[in-house]
Amino acid sequence: MADKNYTPLTEAVYYILLSVTEPMHGYGIIQNVKEKSSGRLVLAAGTLYGAITNLLAKGWIETINEDAASRKKDYIITSDGLAVLKAELERLEELVKNGQEIIER
Repeated sequence: MADKNYTPLTEAVYYILLSVTEPMHGYGIIQNVKEKSSGRLVLAAGTLYGAITNLLAKGWIETINEDAASRKKDYIITSDGLAVLKAELERLEELVKNGQEIIER
């Protein structure tokens, strides 16, 4: 999945994908992102659902356990989404490694 068309993820998308490595609904994602980022990143509902729409369209996440009565949907990462997440982690690790080499000179 992480090929020449891969582009770096926004921080919000990165944390959303991290959140849905286990089934999670929208409010849970908002809370998880806030917690994982130590409160630095707080997603508004509109931002979250715009990102979810894009991630669904790309096939990086999918809907599971949709409850029509409550309109609650849980989301989970797909194998393509996991590949993108892993590629982003490798990119970030390279950034940190290169930065540390410069700083430690």
